[in-house]
Amino acid sequence: MSMSVQTDSDEEPAVMSEINTTPLVDIMLVLLIIFLITIPIISKTVKLQLPKATNIPTVTKPENITISVDQGGNIYWNGAVVKDRDALISRVLVEAVKVPQPEVHIRGDAGVRFEAIGRALYAIQRGGIVKIGFLTEADRGMAR
Repeated sequence: MSMSVQTDSDEEPAVMSEINTTPLVDIMLVLLIIFLITIPIISKTVKLQLPKATNIPTVTKPENITISVDQGGNIYWNGAVVKDRDALISRVLVEAVKVPQPEVHIRGDAGVRFEAIGRALYAIQRGGIVKIGFLTEADRGMAR
C-alpha cells in the first residue's frame, strides 16, 4: 500500500497529482486468479474427433451436360439443336444410366418464357437425371 506523507503541518495541504494504481493492480490480480481457476472448468467438453472440412471449388466436368433454351423456346444439348421433347427425353435416358450420373446445367435466355424452361426441366426429370442446376450470369452493375 502506498501512502502520502506531508512534512510541514503549517502549510495548506497540496493537491495530490499522482494516480494511485495500487487498487487497480489489486483488482487485476484478483480477476486473474478468478480466470485461472474457472477456465479449466469451462473448457471441459466431450472429446470428439471432428471431421475435417475441405473446400473444393466447383469444377466443370467434361461429363456435365449443358442444356440451353433460347428466346424462341428452342432446346440445345451441348450446343446442338434438339428437335423435340421426345428426342430430349431419349438423350437423357441414355445419360441417366451412367455411373456416376452426370449433372445437367440449364441455361435459359433472359427473355425466354418460363414455360419453355419448365418443359425442358420436366423432360430431364422424366429421363431420370437427379442433379440439375441453373446457370446464371453475375450482375456486374451492382455497386457495393
